[in-house]
Amino acid sequence: MICYQLCCANGHTFEGWYRDSAAFTRLKQENLLSCAICGTPKVEQALMAPAIVKGRSQPKKPETVEPPVTTPPQQHPEAPAATQQPEPVTPDNLMSALRQIRAVVEENCENVGSNFADEALRIHHGEAPERGIYGDMTASEREMLEDEGVDVLPLPWVRKTDS
Repeated sequence: MICYQLCCANGHTFEGWYRDSAAFTRLKQENLLSCAICGTPKVEQALMAPAIVKGRSQPKKPETVEPPVTTPPQQHPEAPAATQQPEPVTPDNLMSALRQIRAVVEENCENVGSNFADEALRIHHGEAPERGIYGDMTASEREMLEDEGVDVLPLPWVRKTDS
């Protein structure tokens, strides 16, 4: 896998992960790339700083994001099973899945905004009722929660719709 720093025509920067540089080139040539923030298809590679490894220490295990699970469309019972194909993962499908995740989180969890770290810690210590919450936290707050043993799951928070 290769990670590119990308930039759209509207100035948004974001990461894109690809199987290899050829996969990125093919997707770009076929106009299948779009901004993860605003959805514009005008996306270019941004300048990136090289990774530098010091010494022989063990690298940290990277966080992995599992691809969204999709259910193949229902098929007529008499149709041959060989024609059932899962929908390919495209930028539009991915954005749709991320919007669905956002909708489920908003429907089932409480938005605690910038108090996320404090409220997560209170729930963890039994000082607040156990429930699903979402909100914002800083990198240092996330590190503190990890040190305390609080499980958190960062999610890419996409806009509800492209405007």
